[in-house]
Amino acid sequence: MTKRILSLCAAGAALVVAAVLALAAPAQAAQLSQVSGFGSNPGNLAMYAYRPDGLPSGAPAVVLLHGCGQDANGYFTNSGWRTFADRWRFALVIPQQSGGNNSTSCFNWFETGDTARGQGEAASIRTMVAYAVSTWGIAANRVYVSGLSAGGAMSAVMLATYPDVFAAGSVIAGIPYRCATSMVNAFSCMNPGVDKTPAQWGDLVRGAYSGYTGPRPKVAVWHGTSDYTVATANANESRDQWTNVLGISASPTGTASLSGGTTLERYGNDQVRVYRVSGMGHGTPVDPGSAADQCGTAAAYFLDTICSAYHDATFFGLNTGGPTTPPTSAPPTTGPPTTPPPTTGPCITATNYAHVSAGRAYQQLGYVYARGSNQAMGLYNVFQTNALKQTGPDYWVVGC
Repeated sequence: MTKRILSLCAAGAALVVAAVLALAAPAQAAQLSQVSGFGSNPGNLAMYAYRPDGLPSGAPAVVLLHGCGQDANGYFTNSGWRTFADRWRFALVIPQQSGGNNSTSCFNWFETGDTARGQGEAASIRTMVAYAVSTWGIAANRVYVSGLSAGGAMSAVMLATYPDVFAAGSVIAGIPYRCATSMVNAFSCMNPGVDKTPAQWGDLVRGAYSGYTGPRPKVAVWHGTSDYTVATANANESRDQWTNVLGISASPTGTASLSGGTTLERYGNDQVRVYRVSGMGHGTPVDPGSAADQCGTAAAYFLDTICSAYHDATFFGLNTGGPTTPPTSAPPTTGPPTTPPPTTGPCITATNYAHVSAGRAYQQLGYVYARGSNQAMGLYNVFQTNALKQTGPDYWVVGC
């Protein structure tokens, strides 16, 4: 009898534990899925998408463009973007190249028929965005693009050919728009790179949508300093292209030292950013972990350095649903701050829970952010402690 009672008690305890775990970690039904019949597809690309459960109408979307030898699922799984799509509630649209278009599954960033407005692969990606806007209610003015290598070069293509569609973009280990016009000269663009004047680079972008006078997207450029596949010179050439298009100086207005040996340079009014990751080779920067600014999985061409998706998402303004916020890993070391606040005010050290309760911070999907500066503070709990300094009315920054 005693053994039976003990067995029943153990079984009951196991059920209680299982129930608690189920409540603590609700099931995620949303998965990456292929979308068929999305519309005109002259580039013969496949469309994949990820929409977090309960995504509201008017949410943003980020288009992700994989590198050579990769596919939509691999980029979705390893890049870290899913973390922030779930946290900050936006959709991911992931085009996929086929071996029939390119034997190594590279986007054809060097073919003029695929890099012109209204043609080829560029037109197919544009159609995917139009489908997301019309079918899912994605906000047409909050669509962004990011890609690696050939996908990074294709990200530049989309920013150049559709400045009326993309609000901002990220070019990771990529190449300036229209550096190459065939496979023959694509390799020299990759390495050692092609040197043009900023005006020449800018003219190529302006010619992609002749007569366009509307606003241009902001651009982030990422490059490892030990990238021998796509030469590091491309980071400077891309910088020259986009600063020229935006009509701003190619001299940085501010710099910052970030994690992973990363140096950030800002240009103009934070309209162009260049991230240089010291010692990193060819790949998308990721930083596996559970901190608020960590993401991704280390794998081939996903290199454990810094979470580029976090910094791009905040640059795009996806973390607050509002304007762009500065990166949170470190303040600028030169140049003026993005939001110059007063420098006087109290400094309070408390738990994240207490900061939120007192109105010095706010929580979003289990993470805490300083009110005003929107700097990440970690998990919403009574165990993590931060110091917050008030530097203006309802404006708090991390650290004293």
